[in-house]
Amino acid sequence: MSMAGNLRKVTGLDRVGGLRKAARSRRGRGRVDLSHPARSPLGSAVVKCVTYENGVRVPGGGDLVEDVERLRKSEDGFVWLGLHEPTDNEFAGIAELFDLHPLAVEDAVEAHQRPKLERYGDTLFAVFKTVCYVEHKELTATSEIVNTGEIMVFIGPAFVITVRHGRHGSLGPLREELEAHPRQLAKGPAAVLHAIADHVVDDYLSVTDAVQEDIDQVEMDVFADNGARLDPGRIYQLKRELLELKRAVVPLDRPLQELSTRPIRVIDPEIQTYFRDVSDHQLRATEQIAAFDELLNSILQAHLAQVSVAQNADMRRITAWAALIAVPTMLTGVYGMNFAYMPELHWRIGYPLVMAVIAVGCFALYRGFKRNGWL
Repeated sequence: MSMAGNLRKVTGLDRVGGLRKAARSRRGRGRVDLSHPARSPLGSAVVKCVTYENGVRVPGGGDLVEDVERLRKSEDGFVWLGLHEPTDNEFAGIAELFDLHPLAVEDAVEAHQRPKLERYGDTLFAVFKTVCYVEHKELTATSEIVNTGEIMVFIGPAFVITVRHGRHGSLGPLREELEAHPRQLAKGPAAVLHAIADHVVDDYLSVTDAVQEDIDQVEMDVFADNGARLDPGRIYQLKRELLELKRAVVPLDRPLQELSTRPIRVIDPEIQTYFRDVSDHQLRATEQIAAFDELLNSILQAHLAQVSVAQNADMRRITAWAALIAVPTMLTGVYGMNFAYMPELHWRIGYPLVMAVIAVGCFALYRGFKRNGWL
């Protein structure tokens, strides 16, 4: 059977009954966006379907159902099936072939799950949140900094099924890297699960390093000479994006602890040693995020303090200038009342004397305010 036939069989599009309706439904949809790197040229959710025996990739072309049954009996290899954002109809045949639990299937199709690890008999279901850093020229109050996606992984006897959601986190390079190390790949589906977990956590560390540069830039701007004029929306935006990163990273702690410490049937004890290393890296990312959160709180408080100090300085200046204006206003107000019998009205030096008093009074006030730092 051809590879196209295999993929169509895996996604259940050649089955009878309800799946035949799915085929008609798919034909009625619009054209598949082939520019999307994760979509199959066949238009289905299947990205890749590869068979491995003893860590070596087997050339395609065989019958998938027969391969799965044979590998389950021999225990010498497994099938790795990769999908991207499958629909219920596309995933129905896969769930039936590999006997996947309906609750796990629902989570894999609907997405928007927290990182977790669940066991259903001989099948292990893991959810990872993927993250990527969004490049930007300048951080603004609306800049997107962190973009998240999801990878769901089913592993069981003789199979690995990966389901991706989102436009990043492609597993193609990871697959090629694993194929370059057949001894590691020969350890079975657990080796693939470890490689995916390690890949995801490494991305966490890369993103936290990039976010740190944004935080450093905001910190420099806050403590610059005109730091009080900084838009606080930039700080709040960093905190919002950091919260999204935190939701992806922190919940993964418990699943990794289980994978590295608790005995699991489908996880080789030797692979658990590698999961401990991944858990250490995830803990490092968690600690960095917690430190960033505290640092942003301190930066925000410092910025608000600077704004308060700047406002106090402005009020002092306004008060000082108001006091300077009060002296001539008082004197001119008194002599502007136009009474007939007012002192000094008929003096020849009356006007120069009043102007001199105004000038001396304003100068004395100016010197006093300047000396005290109000002006």
